[in-house]
Amino acid sequence: MIKKITILSVIGVALIAILASSLSNNSDDENQETSDVILKGDIIMPTKVSRPGCEVKDICYIPSKIFIEKGKQVTWINEDSAFHSVTSGFYNEPTELFDSGYLDPFESFSLTFDNEGTYDYFCTLHPWMKGQVIVE
Repeated sequence: MIKKITILSVIGVALIAILASSLSNNSDDENQETSDVILKGDIIMPTKVSRPGCEVKDICYIPSKIFIEKGKQVTWINEDSAFHSVTSGFYNEPTELFDSGYLDPFESFSLTFDNEGTYDYFCTLHPWMKGQVIVE
């Protein structure tokens, strides 16, 4: 009887060790896949900017003003839980040079600027959100 209990205990411990090892390997794979999805942007739309107030500290887009060289690409990332957009011009005067459409949370929009100049942009859903790309 003691031999049966000992053998069953050894088998149980072995099964638990195999199961733990298997779960550990799957977690590493999932973490690797998740880290591959992390986006890096030049301009971030942080959390809670869908509410008025971010314009007071000029943090609706971070940074709100960016200087780049002609021919370079800028990527915006929506890190908020609300929809946002990146639309050229001002809220009452869009210029139709570019428009990201509505960006879902954690969606990005990239644009290459081939001409020098100052490009104002805003969010069509939140008029207090505005920024500038200055191409030199």
